[in-house]
Amino acid sequence: MTEVLKDKTIVITGGAVGIGYAIAESFLQNNPKVVIILDVNEEFGTEASKKLSSKYGKKKAVFLKCDVTTDLEVIFNRIIEEYRNVDVLVNNAGMLNDSAVKKTIDVNMIALMEWSLKFWEHMRKDKSGNGGTIINMASIYGYRIDPYVPIYHASKFAVMGFTKSLGHVKNFAKFGVRMVAICPGFTETALTRDMITWNPDVMKEFNAYAKTQPWQKPERVGEVAVEVFKKADSGTAWSILGAQPVTQV
Repeated sequence: MTEVLKDKTIVITGGAVGIGYAIAESFLQNNPKVVIILDVNEEFGTEASKKLSSKYGKKKAVFLKCDVTTDLEVIFNRIIEEYRNVDVLVNNAGMLNDSAVKKTIDVNMIALMEWSLKFWEHMRKDKSGNGGTIINMASIYGYRIDPYVPIYHASKFAVMGFTKSLGHVKNFAKFGVRMVAICPGFTETALTRDMITWNPDVMKEFNAYAKTQPWQKPERVGEVAVEVFKKADSGTAWSILGAQPVTQV
């Protein structure tokens, strides 16, 4: 499967910094119609849209303040009213704080599913949609296990199961909406800088373990998002670890 980004309308949750910002920039390098950055941090989001628009063209990057756990309906309606159609949704908003169980599940899992289903209904070809792609940011912790962040693990395993089921080839053939997952390894972002485990007794051990892992820059994950968009079949998941070539998992 080969897809092009030219003239596409792209929505990215958690797009103001880190991996989300890197994905926005990588998409903008491929001449979409617009990249709509959603983020709860208004200062960072405004700065991101200004910086990207100055580099890639006026109004190429637009920021809307958004809490993915509460603002789906109002933001969806606002986007559709102005742009009419969304071609790509990237569910990137997330957190890694195992001491906040409910919020972790709400952000990483529930919100991702609700946003996916909302845009999936908008895109589905059997109801006059144009089709489209939903990219869910999972993690290497969506398919491999260590003893340090069980709540985060649970949320990302859920993302993988949800993506592979809703994105199943039978659903893609019937409804025309492609869904794929990307599973980054340890990446240099604020999220990984401020990681919190489920129990303070294992925090020191987790920090030591993390230092032994291969790390990568957000820009590499941004490149992979475009690569996966261009080639991935629906229902597949792709890992990027230590800035190495992307592999299917």
